Amino acid sequence: MTDPIGDMLTRIRNGIMSRKDKVEMPASNLKERVAELLRDEGYVDAVTRSDSEKGSVLSVSLRYGADNQSAIQTVRRISRPGQRKYVGSDSIPKVRSGLGVSILSTSRGVMTDRQARKLGVGGELLCEVW
Repeated sequence: MTDPIGDMLTRIRNGIMSRKDKVEMPASNLKERVAELLRDEGYVDAVTRSDSEKGSVLSVSLRYGADNQSAIQTVRRISRPGQRKYVGSDSIPKVRSGLGVSILSTSRGVMTDRQARKLGVGGELLCEVW
């Protein structure tokens, strides 16, 4: 697989479109951290990592509102393996005027755009969620 983060976001997007309660994917530390950030921001309910015969599996429980509307409206991959997108701390874009969240991979770890601005670090812009 050439783009594991893209695969993760596609599985989440497909799970939302088919109204699944949870989606499962092969686990990695980066995917787990991205999923934890989505949980902390309120876009997903729970993130669990378990071991199986085939390897580690990451389960993400999707969040829906009272009217069966998903908490995630759009998930967009920004930096791809063929076209990386790096931003400095002063040029981190705001998603939907602050209503969404960008996830960055920085020298201090994977974090949201708000955390990166607060710490004054830039990095690779992985994805946007709103």
